[in-house]
Amino acid sequence: MIFDVALSRELKQKQLEADLVVVGGGLAGVCAAITAAREKLRVVLVQDRPVLGGNASSEVRLWALGATSHMGNNNRWAREGGVIDEILVENIYRNPEGNANLVDALLLDKVIAEPGITLLLDTAVYEVEKKDDHRIGRVAALCSQSNIRYDITAPLFCDASGDGILGWLSGASFRVGAESACEFDEAFAPTEAYGGLLGHSMFFYSRDTGKPVKFVPPDFALKDITDIPRYRNLKANDSGCQLWWLEYGGRLDTVHDTQRIKHELQRVIYGVWNYIKNSGKFPEAENLTLEWVGSVPGKRESRRFEGDYMLSQRDVIEQHCFDDAVAFGGWAIDLHPADGVYSQLDGCTQWHSKGVYQIPYRTMYSRDIPNLFLAGRIISVTHVALGSTRVMATTAHSAQAVGMAAVLCVEHNVEPRTIAGFPYVQELQRRLLRSGQYIPGLELDDPDDLAQSATAEASSELKLSVLHPDGGFSHLDRPRAMLLPCRAGAVPEMTFYLSAERDCEVEFQLRVSSIAGNYTPDVILESQSIPISAGDKSPVKISFASKIDFDQYIFVALMRADGVRVLTSAERISGVLSLSYCANTAVSRSATQEPPPGIGVERFEFWLPQRRPGGRNFAMKIAKPIDLFSADEVRGGFQRPVNRPNCWVATLDDPEPQLTLRWERPVQITSVILFFDTDFDHAMESVQMGHPEREMPFCVKNFDLIDAGGKVVYSCRDNHSTRHVAKFTEHLLTSALTVRVLETHGARAAIFRVMVF
Repeated sequence: MIFDVALSRELKQKQLEADLVVVGGGLAGVCAAITAAREKLRVVLVQDRPVLGGNASSEVRLWALGATSHMGNNNRWAREGGVIDEILVENIYRNPEGNANLVDALLLDKVIAEPGITLLLDTAVYEVEKKDDHRIGRVAALCSQSNIRYDITAPLFCDASGDGILGWLSGASFRVGAESACEFDEAFAPTEAYGGLLGHSMFFYSRDTGKPVKFVPPDFALKDITDIPRYRNLKANDSGCQLWWLEYGGRLDTVHDTQRIKHELQRVIYGVWNYIKNSGKFPEAENLTLEWVGSVPGKRESRRFEGDYMLSQRDVIEQHCFDDAVAFGGWAIDLHPADGVYSQLDGCTQWHSKGVYQIPYRTMYSRDIPNLFLAGRIISVTHVALGSTRVMATTAHSAQAVGMAAVLCVEHNVEPRTIAGFPYVQELQRRLLRSGQYIPGLELDDPDDLAQSATAEASSELKLSVLHPDGGFSHLDRPRAMLLPCRAGAVPEMTFYLSAERDCEVEFQLRVSSIAGNYTPDVILESQSIPISAGDKSPVKISFASKIDFDQYIFVALMRADGVRVLTSAERISGVLSLSYCANTAVSRSATQEPPPGIGVERFEFWLPQRRPGGRNFAMKIAKPIDLFSADEVRGGFQRPVNRPNCWVATLDDPEPQLTLRWERPVQITSVILFFDTDFDHAMESVQMGHPEREMPFCVKNFDLIDAGGKVVYSCRDNHSTRHVAKFTEHLLTSALTVRVLETHGARAAIFRVMVF
């Protein structure tokens, strides 16, 4: 074909209409879009990169984390729920080695599986048109790969772009830099406000070729490696997001100077690799080649937009409660020096709270653009609070609330601010909890759940009285503890089995947390020193006089005793863990957080679990069995351990565990939602870090649903997910519904909740 010369030509244009436009295809944008689309909204998801995932994608390769913090803090069972949990669990199943390219594929799979989402990749928003002085009416976006201009109209918009391009163009109020300490009463904030920010990072990967590899650095590479104060800490095998500290740009405009920042990070990376390969100090690097270098910097901070509430340091550290809580965080307040890799200061300063904290809905919409939602790291928080809320699993979890809020806006024909009030926010919370989201302190009271009018019974119910001695010994080279659920009242007598090289004493402590729902054992109720005779497997009984005021977790701690070992058990049980007083150096310098005075952060100890296959429970006997695993737990308000396990657990000798819901008269059922135990304590880092398991041992693998007449009405095989929805094409009329567990992935049968609609 031949085209005549023209003075000018216009781009091909396409008009799109939607209920919700989500700008930004990182984990936050993806989770917001999926949540809304599953509730039948028409969604356009606009992403300016060729892949989804943002910092979690193969372009950047940072692992997605949130409140679990590498299992390095006291936030037990704190992995985020809902869509981001679904993604992380599925990624472990498909991709336990942490291949970043497979994360890209999984996210694309999840998005294109939703027919309500129109996905525009390689497409950047560049123009906003208002339909009045405040509301956004239309956005224009350009696809660089197809030369198509999109004009997209919708009643609702969500900015999940990271830098806030939609908020910026629409004129929304925003902030850059640190607030002064007095503005929000933040002791960790500076005395005077300043513009220094968290910088960008880029990573690299190396590969062993099996033969010597020569490296000739490009001319632009950093010549003097001593410009980087941390160069002495370099290791030849460092790669990927272990190199998070290769950071720069906090003194610049982290939006408009992004290209300048990227080029400086490229200089640093090639200078670092030149030092590793050619300084002669790393002979182990002889066969290594530079396999991959990031081309897109991972951003931490730029603009933050103002909502009707700004979350601050005190909200995080003091774990404030909000009537409009819709999400939670738990990563440390993680602030970095603005000079990044060139700073003489530590690469980061992480200060943890004693537990997870709520994030209110009012932080998730613009205070002056009525139809603009905020998602990701740009939500309404202070600079200090951003140090915690900015991490990806937290942003994704919050963005699910945005997606569901958009659904309510469309259904009730209201704007985002209205959802913050009664009765809408209660409906928002209920629908989020039903979809698998976790909101600390909120139980799901769902009037539509038919299970609430049923009675629950089971073929067996665990009454925990023994953990069998079949797991080998652990040294008491550090304090260790069992984290056990306990009913209000007397603490039962317990027997442990110790091996001592010589006659000695071992101190036993009974501890609890000062705040209900926390797992920081900062209150010592009682301490006893028990004499131990030299020998193997000596039974040691401990009986505490203290009483527990309400159902909660207790810590039975065995303090350090050189030459003493405690016998362990190979049994894994939902809601039961062993811990040790120790540090995870990825997120803490020591086993005790020791903040300097006056920064508004508390001192406390870290009691951490080991990742499987480590972290075995103690072998023990319990005189009065713990009976918190009954069938009726599946009708409760939580879908994870909180102050108790909140799950039904079968006995070990039950050959075919069954859980039955019975009604006085037949009910009509269209769907059943089952919540299984995929170990919410597992951090499930998405890339680089390998995981030994593809499925969590507590999760039900194969099950049937059976009606009152004994007919199998639904079957599921090879389940590995937290939440499973069984839908019936024809309404099921029955007076009983039985879940027959045929197989788990290794541990006893356990179910958190069964909901019937």
